[in-house]
Amino acid sequence: MNYRREIDGIRALAVIPVILFHAGFGLFSGGYIGVDVFFVISGYLITGIVMADIVRGTFSIADFYERRIRRILPALFLVMLVCMPVAFFVLLPADLKEFGQSLIAVATFSSNVFFWSQSGYFHGAAELKPLLHTWSLSVEEQFYVFFPLLLLFTWRWGRRWVVAILLTLAVTSLVLAEWGALNKPIATFFLLPTRAWELLLGSLVAFYLANESRQQMSLAQNNALASIGLIAVAYAIFVFDAKTTFPGLHALVPTMGTALMIISARPETWVGRFLCQPAMVSVGLISYSAYLLST
Repeated sequence: MNYRREIDGIRALAVIPVILFHAGFGLFSGGYIGVDVFFVISGYLITGIVMADIVRGTFSIADFYERRIRRILPALFLVMLVCMPVAFFVLLPADLKEFGQSLIAVATFSSNVFFWSQSGYFHGAAELKPLLHTWSLSVEEQFYVFFPLLLLFTWRWGRRWVVAILLTLAVTSLVLAEWGALNKPIATFFLLPTRAWELLLGSLVAFYLANESRQQMSLAQNNALASIGLIAVAYAIFVFDAKTTFPGLHALVPTMGTALMIISARPETWVGRFLCQPAMVSVGLISYSAYLLST
């Protein structure tokens, strides 16, 4: 895939609110939706890479996971190592035991399951858990255990069938998320089945943009759609809060906003120019490390 500076700009738009939310800035009461923005971006990028490799006949499961390990683990393990001595001197024995358990969960990419079993994301005590934010990494890695295999298995049926299957899975996950947000909010927030639709939305965007026969939009259309996308993400950041039922239908606001920006925020649009500013791109390039330090 060709590098797009505006994608790093969207990453910056995601990580800055997350950091400010964790820092306790009330204005950014919905800053937690930055994770949802990341999910859509991740689904878009990984799908594009896997799809291109499959088309070229060069896709390798081993290479895919090796790249994921090199990208994810070094910074993650560094954060874990930094947290360990601090936790030893700061936490009470019971909390220290729980921290040790969370280390194992993080290393095995099951921290979302672990923290679901402990408390909710917005619970006061949960904010003292130094590795709480790693839940989203576990969701991603659990998704990528199955997703490349799904693409490989269904590719022989043609792209229309692949898209139909992904769309069906995404809608099913979204419906489950809406029900869960109202009935099982903590499990719905943390677990893969109710988060998969956000990653799948990014995947569907990748398939849409890879379709060379799609109708090309004018600059005015791209400007309008990109603007709507940016406004939607901003609305979620500043209006959503801990009382918002999430991640059901409310999560469509930031995720669809992200999808619209990926599709339409080209460098020639005003949103694209904003996202391509050197400061935004620079923050986007370090967004993963910044997120890990945002607890």
